[in-house]
Amino acid sequence: MKNNFYINYKKEINFFIDNAIKEDLNNIDHSSKASLSEKVKGQAVLIVKEKCVIAGLELAEIIFKKYDRNINFRYLINDGDKVNVGTKGFIVEGNSLSILAMERLVLNCIQRMSGIASITNRYKKIISKTDCKLLDTRKTTPNFRYPEKWAVSIGGGNNHRMGLYDALMIKDNHIDFGGGINQVLEKTKKYLSALEKEYDVIVETRNLKEVEEVLKHNFITRILLDNMEIYEIKKALNLINNKKLTEASGNINESNLLKIAETGVNFISLGCLTHSANPIDISLKVIN
Repeated sequence: MKNNFYINYKKEINFFIDNAIKEDLNNIDHSSKASLSEKVKGQAVLIVKEKCVIAGLELAEIIFKKYDRNINFRYLINDGDKVNVGTKGFIVEGNSLSILAMERLVLNCIQRMSGIASITNRYKKIISKTDCKLLDTRKTTPNFRYPEKWAVSIGGGNNHRMGLYDALMIKDNHIDFGGGINQVLEKTKKYLSALEKEYDVIVETRNLKEVEEVLKHNFITRILLDNMEIYEIKKALNLINNKKLTEASGNINESNLLKIAETGVNFISLGCLTHSANPIDISLKVIN
């Protein structure tokens, strides 16, 4: 089943595809031009070689058809499906040169996105009986952020801000550069008052004193509890008392994820969903 990610970020995804095609193909595939007739047509099937949550099939269809609108693409499974070794993902049919030109780009995307969707799904399952939501971060591969965040959503996670432009996140370095929380937040409030659009404002806190300072500023949307021990998170939540949304981040892994979610935080953000996911082994094989 397709989700709405491509609809919401069509411009950004198409920009990524155009640059990725240019990076790999430039303007010619010498290997295929040299060895095959331009009139040769054929079929190829995607084979999954590892147990995973598959992701990137919709992107694959978009890539193939963006390069050659006469390509025929048939889904055999859907993004988000849990699949086993040997599962067939899709069949692509059309000009063989077109299929070969896009083969590596498509495989690179699917193997990376499937790895991200798989780890996201595994982590989400751990906290599934809590009300806590799993978030990604900006710790993504340069120029590949949108497919990676797409994969997080396919795996059942939620997207944090897409970049520096769609939400404000006041981090420790902002606070240290700006002379402290109160000075930085007063300046932020003034900045926001001059804007026509409203933005979420997330403030990173490192201790209970900083939490208390942030609570003095009513315009804040969410308080991020960074690298806090579980007992500190519980104390912070008592201070916040549901006045603001809360997010835990830093030094969170499979062993402590559930305990942190059970504290009652609204969100847990994990950089590992994108920066530490292992690519899934897949291949595209010609159907003779």
